[in-house]
Amino acid sequence: MRTPEEILKLILDTARGDDNIRSVLMVGSRADPDCPADIYQDFDICYFVRDVGPYWDNMDWIESRFGRPGIVQKPESMNLMPPEGDGSFVYLMIFPDGNRIDLQVTADPYVDDGEPAVLLLDKDGDFPEISVKKDFWYVKRPSQKLFSDCCNEFHWCLNNVAKAAAREELSLAMEQLNHYVRDMLILMLGWYIGAEHGFKASIGKNGKYFKKLLPGEMYESFARTYSDADYGHIWAAAFEMLELFGTAARSVAGELGFVYDEGEERGIRTYMGQVRSGGLERGKAEG
Repeated sequence: MRTPEEILKLILDTARGDDNIRSVLMVGSRADPDCPADIYQDFDICYFVRDVGPYWDNMDWIESRFGRPGIVQKPESMNLMPPEGDGSFVYLMIFPDGNRIDLQVTADPYVDDGEPAVLLLDKDGDFPEISVKKDFWYVKRPSQKLFSDCCNEFHWCLNNVAKAAAREELSLAMEQLNHYVRDMLILMLGWYIGAEHGFKASIGKNGKYFKKLLPGEMYESFARTYSDADYGHIWAAAFEMLELFGTAARSVAGELGFVYDEGEERGIRTYMGQVRSGGLERGKAEG
């Protein structure tokens, strides 16, 4: 496996040897000093060029400079997920030695939004100043409205999990559980961690730092929210989510002076219990 130093040299040598490439910026985890370093980190690189044309969907250029990727994705060449269409071209590449380079080639000027970034090369000496915001990835403090909306979305979407589980519609139950409901759970757990750390903490993408930031019992509960295809386990995961969300939401509400709608939680808990027990079907038959 090529070392990080070798990959960076390759990136910079390519830029130095091409007059069309004027500057090189690195973003992502390798530009963030607070991100734990490991061999799986991507090299998120942006080449700022005069003209994007020579690099547009040009695998010959890629292979001649970086080697042949084991797998590559080119968003601007895809129809399945329409690209941004901003004039840039992006190569997402994993090489046979395990290194990954995400390379953006753009003629647009750099816009500083505070994201951690490292300027690797500036041929013209006029690259804009980079003002990294220390709190760029920190959990943001919610408003009462945002908090309440999250609670409502979480509780409401659990009804879809219950119905799909009762009908044995596996793919729908899993989609509702692991997308709509889980998204709100992760958001609330992020706020819980934010409140505990004075909103000076990052949970990482999709809460990837939960294991080190959540109390042990809460992380164990979070782990139990992941289910296999057994419907009994799906029900258990859904009720575990409900308990964990309530614990986190009450804590956030207490820390931030918010109001938590206990009636909303009781309502969905009752409905889920009715669906799981078959009570609604019996009631209909008896009626």
